[in-house]
Amino acid sequence: MTFFSFNCVFSQSSLFSEDINKQRKWVESVYSNLSLDEKIGQLFMIDVFTNKSDSELESIKRFIKTNHIGGVIFSKGTPYRQAKFTNDIQTENKVPLLVGMDAEWGLAMRLDSTYAFPWNMTLGAIQDTSIVKKVGYQIGKHNKRLGVHINFAPVADINTNPENPIIGNRSFGESKDIVISHSVALMKGMHEAGILTSAKHFPGHGDTQQDSHKTLPTINFSADRIRDVELEPFKALIKEGVSSVMVAHLNVPSLDNRPNYPSSLSPKIVSEILIEELNFKGLVITDALNMKGASDNNSPGEVDLRAFMAGSDILLISENVPKAIQIIKNAISKGDLSKDRLERSVKKILYAKYKVGLNEFEPIETSNLTAELNSEENDALYQHAIENASTLIKNDLGILPINDIEYQKIGYLELGDDSGDKFFKAMNTYADVKKIENKDSILDDPGQLDFDHVIIGFHKSNANPWTDYKFTPFELNLINSISKENKVTLVNFSRPYSLLDLQSFINIDVILQIYQNSDIAQFVAAQQIFGASSINGKLPVSISSAFPVGTGYKLKSNGRLGVGYSQNLGFDSSFEAKIDSLANYALEEEMTPGMQILIARKGKIIYDKNFGFHTYDKKINVESSNVYDLASLTKILTTLPILMTLQESGKLSLDSKLHELLPELASTNKANITVLDMLSHYARLEPWIPFYKKTLENKNDYYETEQSKDFSIKVANNMYLRTDYKDSIYAEIVESDLRDTLEYKYSDLPYYFLKKFIEKETNSSLNSLAETFFYKPMGLQRLKFFPLQHFAKEEIVPTEFDTEWRNELVHGTVHDQGAAMLGGVGGHAGLFGNARDVASFMQLYLNGGDFGGKTYFKPATMTRFNTCYYCEQNVRRGVGFDKPQLEDIGPTCGCISMSSFGHSGFTGTYAWADPEEEIIYVFLSNRIHPDASNAKLIKEDIRTKIQGFIYESLQLKN
Repeated sequence: MTFFSFNCVFSQSSLFSEDINKQRKWVESVYSNLSLDEKIGQLFMIDVFTNKSDSELESIKRFIKTNHIGGVIFSKGTPYRQAKFTNDIQTENKVPLLVGMDAEWGLAMRLDSTYAFPWNMTLGAIQDTSIVKKVGYQIGKHNKRLGVHINFAPVADINTNPENPIIGNRSFGESKDIVISHSVALMKGMHEAGILTSAKHFPGHGDTQQDSHKTLPTINFSADRIRDVELEPFKALIKEGVSSVMVAHLNVPSLDNRPNYPSSLSPKIVSEILIEELNFKGLVITDALNMKGASDNNSPGEVDLRAFMAGSDILLISENVPKAIQIIKNAISKGDLSKDRLERSVKKILYAKYKVGLNEFEPIETSNLTAELNSEENDALYQHAIENASTLIKNDLGILPINDIEYQKIGYLELGDDSGDKFFKAMNTYADVKKIENKDSILDDPGQLDFDHVIIGFHKSNANPWTDYKFTPFELNLINSISKENKVTLVNFSRPYSLLDLQSFINIDVILQIYQNSDIAQFVAAQQIFGASSINGKLPVSISSAFPVGTGYKLKSNGRLGVGYSQNLGFDSSFEAKIDSLANYALEEEMTPGMQILIARKGKIIYDKNFGFHTYDKKINVESSNVYDLASLTKILTTLPILMTLQESGKLSLDSKLHELLPELASTNKANITVLDMLSHYARLEPWIPFYKKTLENKNDYYETEQSKDFSIKVANNMYLRTDYKDSIYAEIVESDLRDTLEYKYSDLPYYFLKKFIEKETNSSLNSLAETFFYKPMGLQRLKFFPLQHFAKEEIVPTEFDTEWRNELVHGTVHDQGAAMLGGVGGHAGLFGNARDVASFMQLYLNGGDFGGKTYFKPATMTRFNTCYYCEQNVRRGVGFDKPQLEDIGPTCGCISMSSFGHSGFTGTYAWADPEEEIIYVFLSNRIHPDASNAKLIKEDIRTKIQGFIYESLQLKN
């Protein structure tokens, strides 16, 4: 056959490379140097399990060389052994081999130590197919890294039968439109990664109740129905350039009326329909010929010849390759099979080999192979996919997201045979969720559950798409019983078909379909239930007539902080290592014993790490739940938000003068200082007053070792301050002189006045107000005054060993002396917390006053307080908030927007938010342990250097 006549058959093939002339020259050169046996050997792709012994693998290598095998399909094994085997066979054989794998959801479909992406049915719920394309690209990238050339994917079967034992989760859904759009997207992603693809299982395996691995399933639809439905995805994939089509072993009487005749052996189905009618010019590949659907009633070797004569190019997993080669050779010599037919297939295979670069084979680099196949970018993409796949099927009365967590008692019931621990743990980062035990007794008396809301998680194995997905009869009865008596949210971490067995949907208030039970899926579900992540998916299959294809309620985030990956939020992946390095440097140089560092963007925490220990004796590791003395962060986390609400209610304005808030100041030098001036630190007030120092000379006049009515303020163990000393503190502030010059000077003193005003105006303590109106409704369980009343001492990070005044390690009580002398609560200090809760409060500010579905103050109020009113006077501050420097030196990296705001604290704390980039950065440490004179952290600008890394990374990525 001349090239011209061959090219007519093979025109516009998806197997052509960019330089067709070079490709053609290579193909002709290789083909012309092949013997007949070598040409026939190219047709075969044998299976290889690299988990076999070395001696068995050596035998397979000899078999490949002896029989001139054209390709291998790898199955079970490890990446390293597969890479090594591939390198060996590619260099030992005359013609390099085409390497294939079944990697529908990634290499993990077959290999240990590799990554499993979501099943196709999970992807089918995603409305944005660009996400599916990204998954295809990542799968393709993994294949290419391992030296795999063709991935036998995407699955183009339309799963119209819920009882299908072999396709099920492997299908994108029961709608041809979903299967078309999503399979094309996945294919395009793999093509972008440089991988050949294969549409399977032609002419459609979606509506069977039998497995073609075990028998020959029958498709009883009419030819018109098959053309209108089952073939449509294949048509679309062919149009978009799919590299190959895999032909299934199916009995399709309407397309070939020979009794029990496999489609893979049918010229009518393969040649007439696939190649001619659908005009497919790519590779045609059989499904595995050792499957019972093909091998029953067809002897080894003969089945290969029939499949080849039907129109296939590649014969996959033959039961007897040498026999098949001989039978095909005999058919050629007898004239039953033409050499032109052989040439067509062999040249198509060679064109494919050139397209994937086998004309210049480069060995697979095995160093760092497993690590590169399991990078964090996989998790980032997986989470992005699950977030967009999760489907809210039912949401009576808008129960989700759960907003009013302060008033609800929530219980969690774990069903299924797999773990829901990650789900339970993740839910408890948002609310106090109790685990429900004693399932047997609950079935008898569901009314005994003392919960306002019961969340039922159905957890089934995530090992592969074929695992059991059904409820047990006991579980079905339990769900039915509980839902009649309680508000119930059912979260299904299995395939949606499991819901078909529910006795009734009526009493189940919420059904959230998650599709898989991976750790990431469990984290996502918890976030979605509490509103930290949106819900966007729609059902790709019907769950009876109650929930047809396309069912799914969209739900926006309610402003709570979720957890995400930096790669999904615009960051260069290198920034985490830079922050880690700087944090470890701070520890090595003893700038602080330990720290918590948290970074969030667009409502997602992307970096949340703990470093070091509570103290330099290294006995207690820093954990995420540990609380630090937040020092001056108290100003913006306690006093300021309360002032905002009072300003909105008309109790004060920024122009209010101190004598209007506190009439007793009318005749003092502080009378006409406005709220705006003093919170801008532009009011001539002294920076601070060391109240405690006046008590040091005659301590017996001020302190007792036991608490009493007259000595009620505990400032240390066995050290109680005079009750009336609060008045002395206030009087000293009132009587203090004003500074001579009106200029920017940071001062704690305004917060003593504001605390007094707030408590007088509300008739409530500052800490109670903050807890009642902010921390509790926001679900901030680890923002507390008086931490020893709420946490074990081991959960509280100590500060200074005070040798001047308290003569003890300050541990569980406020370090700031003034706040301590006020009883532990100051408007400027006294609050303890962890990085996550601090970040959540900063998110409230970024949200403009909304959080968890509740409005705490208006966006206009936030803007009013986050304005620099005296910038022209070289005062950078907002109202209570610190702001970026106006010149070179200041509280930030100097690389941040002027709309950003935050504060720092004496103990080594820092919190900053940037509305323009939607970034929150929290740094908590106890740099003053054991000695407050330790200023290394400040001198080295560790906190702002980290901030610089954040913004540098953002610029690199964008």
